[in-house]
Amino acid sequence: MTPVRVAIAGSTGSIGTQTLDVIEAENDRAPGSYEVAALAAGRSVDVLVDQVLAHRPAVVVVSDPEARTAVAERLAAAGVDQVVDDALSSVVEPADVVVNAVVGFAGLDVTVDTLRAGKRLGLANKESLIAAGPVVQPLRATPGAELVPIDSEHSALHQCLRATVRREQEVARLLLTASGGPFRGRSADELAEVTLDQALAHPTWSMGPKITVDSSTLMNKGLEVIEAHELFGVPYDRIDVVVHPQSIVHSMVEYVDGSTIAQLSEPDMRLPIGYALGYPARTVSPFGALDWRQLRRLEFEPPDRSTFRCLDLAYDAGRAGGTAPAALSAANEVAVDAFLSGNLRWNEIPDVCVGVVERHDGGVPTSIDDVIAADGDARRIATELIAP
Repeated sequence: MTPVRVAIAGSTGSIGTQTLDVIEAENDRAPGSYEVAALAAGRSVDVLVDQVLAHRPAVVVVSDPEARTAVAERLAAAGVDQVVDDALSSVVEPADVVVNAVVGFAGLDVTVDTLRAGKRLGLANKESLIAAGPVVQPLRATPGAELVPIDSEHSALHQCLRATVRREQEVARLLLTASGGPFRGRSADELAEVTLDQALAHPTWSMGPKITVDSSTLMNKGLEVIEAHELFGVPYDRIDVVVHPQSIVHSMVEYVDGSTIAQLSEPDMRLPIGYALGYPARTVSPFGALDWRQLRRLEFEPPDRSTFRCLDLAYDAGRAGGTAPAALSAANEVAVDAFLSGNLRWNEIPDVCVGVVERHDGGVPTSIDDVIAADGDARRIATELIAP
């Protein structure tokens, strides 16, 4: 059996390390199923060196210059003759499947290069599709190109949509579920003095700090609405968000005949990762399998849109189209980074986003350069708004 060659961009983060967990589990059950062809990271030297020694990929990429030197020296000291590259695009060539787990807009190049090369993209980097949807969409028509989402909600929708062969005629609504984050049920007044530790205390998922903060503001869910529109071509007025604190139902598709198809599992990101690696077949390691003897209830409620303003900001940006989603995504990245650094209050994150989107140029990007320019302008404006 020829192994599936996997490249992981962002291998030292949460999604990257869990991708390696899935590969190891699959190879334990069926030796030789997967091969780690390439690993890329930013600056996490110790974790990356351990990964390289364990999996011996053909390509290793480190974006930070000091970390790149340190990784090369550590590998040489361990007797490994390994060239350490600096170009993220290098991970695409040796792979059959590229997992894009880079955080933020920096993942755009991996998305573009993978689709342009006609390969399968396991997409955990929602920002690249959100910011560059008009540019990325044509690349999905490249022969051989395939986009399988890794976000748990979009993976769930992808699975539920396999219940129809006439999506345009039969899908009534997409229903994205949200845990509600750590502040579900709290009022705006109660959230006036949110601390960093409180915002990072997600009740069900273990994620990186940026995504965890996004979950606390519901910006993560708003960006997922835009991503669902881009992935599946469903209009915004037929994409709804419902709060589901148990995080067992990961999303649902309602059909015109009244049927609703849902994907259920324990909250374990290794399940959607495995789905992307094995598609169209399923992997055999049962990550997230439910114990139905223990499951007692499934609760659903509407989101509090007045307290968590970021959700409707994302709907508005998505409907505006053009560079608006890119501006919102960039503004949010800058605002969240300022919050993580102690330079912005939690409840000021949406204020920065509003200020940036109101000043964006309203253009329609036709190239990657257009997207990069819109992203840069939004970051500059956000930084100006945050500066004392």
